[in-house]
This record gives sequence, structure tokens and C-alpha cells, in this order.
Amino acid sequence: MHHKRLVPLVLTFVVLLAAAMAAAADKPGEENKQTGLGLYVTAGEAYDLWQADRDRVFVIDCRTPEEYAFVGHAPMAVNIPGWFMSYEIKETAKSYAMRPNEAFVELVKARFKPGDTLLIMCRSGTRSAASVNRLAKAGFTKVYSIIDGFEGEMDKTPGSPTAGQRVLGGWRNSGLPWTYELDPRLAYREGQSPQRAATAG
Repeated sequence: MHHKRLVPLVLTFVVLLAAAMAAAADKPGEENKQTGLGLYVTAGEAYDLWQADRDRVFVIDCRTPEEYAFVGHAPMAVNIPGWFMSYEIKETAKSYAMRPNEAFVELVKARFKPGDTLLIMCRSGTRSAASVNRLAKAGFTKVYSIIDGFEGEMDKTPGSPTAGQRVLGGWRNSGLPWTYELDPRLAYREGQSPQRAATAG
């Protein structure tokens, strides 16, 4: 009888071990996408990890609330912005400047334990890497950067109808589930405090 109860536990362990071993994307070539922890997954690998253990593996979307709402997001992803849009235009980059969310680490701490497996996603892997490093300094040890992010990389092929658009890789371009709908339990709220974040989950 004891043997019969042990078999499902062993099988679960094997499945989780296989998923963890499969989730080992190569170290990104770009220095700004590398992390001190050295843990990387692609969007597809992140989804498989989450599917294998939904109680202990969590997806955090560190993009701005605007990106999360209007570009779309993974339906299970908690939006904890690492940065906010400042609405100051950076002339050289032709984009809005970002300002850091000083409460980012505390908001993550309020919702997750240092031993949880966290999969961090941004647009294309730069902000997620920086977010991983912020969390690592705070004692989190199992934090992965989703290297292709939600939107993936730009098509830089001259003359391509999608040139300049983020259509290569990424969560949204990989056939994974995504939505525009905001789940009140997962979406960021302006002025959100760590105490409120702790009760939201």
C-alpha cells in the first residue's frame, strides 16, 4: 500500500525535474540581458515550467501597466511594474523615458516567497534581466529571465512588410495564450502598497 502512494510522488518529481532541466535557455549574447543568477528561459519554456507546477511557479510581468493592458499579457502573469513611463520623451531613442518603481522589490516580497520559482517577463528581455538582478539582491534565488519577453525581437530585414515590428519570438508570437482582459487579482493598481499586494494573491 505504501508503495502505491509513493509512485505518484516519484512520477511528479520526475516530471518537475524534466521540466526544470528542459528550461535552460542559453545565456543571451547582449550584456544588458544577462543576470547574476544566470537563469534563463524562452517564453515557451516558461509556459511549460508554469504548466508543470502552477502552485510554485509564477510569472511576473514587469512591464508598465500601459503595456500590460494595451499590448496584451499572459493570462496568469502578475503585473508588478519594474518601471513606469515618465512621459518625458527621449529624443535620441524616440520613446518615453522610464522611471524606476521604487516599490518593485517590496511588492514582489509581499506576494511571493524567496524560495518560489519566479519567471520574469518584459517586452524583449532587458528589463526582465534588470528585475531579476534587483530580486537577487533581495534574497530571491530561483528567478528566471524570459529572454524573448512578451513581444520578442524586431524584424530587421530590409524591405520586409514587418520591418521594425516585434514579430520574432516572444510570448505573443509563439502561439502561447495571451489576453487584453484585466484580472483584478493580477493587474497593477496605482499607488499599490505591499500590504495590498499581499492580500491580492
